[in-house]
Amino acid sequence: MRLTTKGRYAVTAMLDLAIHHGGGPITLADIAQRQGISLSYLEQLFARLRKRNLVSSVRGPGGGYTLGRDASGIFVAQVIAAVDENVDTTRCGGAHNCQDNQQCLTHDLWQDLSTRIFDYLNQISLQDLMSRRGVQEVAERQHNGEQASVSLGQLKAEPAGA
Repeated sequence: MRLTTKGRYAVTAMLDLAIHHGGGPITLADIAQRQGISLSYLEQLFARLRKRNLVSSVRGPGGGYTLGRDASGIFVAQVIAAVDENVDTTRCGGAHNCQDNQQCLTHDLWQDLSTRIFDYLNQISLQDLMSRRGVQEVAERQHNGEQASVSLGQLKAEPAGA
């Protein structure tokens, strides 16, 4: 199975959005900074996520993105599919032409594995991921790092002797 950067980044960005949901729209620049993902790449991904109604956009000052529905109703497999990714472990991409334009000996095995992976990812919601202790610890670390960089920036901006 090969899940590309596109699928991984989409899930990461959606999880970040879910974690910060509730405090108003979140800018892609904030997600990009916290997750180390290119802003232009996020713009491409979020255009696709918006088409699938997984996110909503808010324009203007204070704008950004919000979840299109509750985090418990958005599943990892939906996010991956929204950015045109698929979970396929076959050599032929499911076309049944793996060996000399014919189905190979182990095609059904790899097709079954693909189905199981998809089913597994389709059972995990963003809410499920947010409730994992490891995710909470990383989110807290990222939040503290964000606060520390803001504090350092404010210190540098203050005139000497203030």
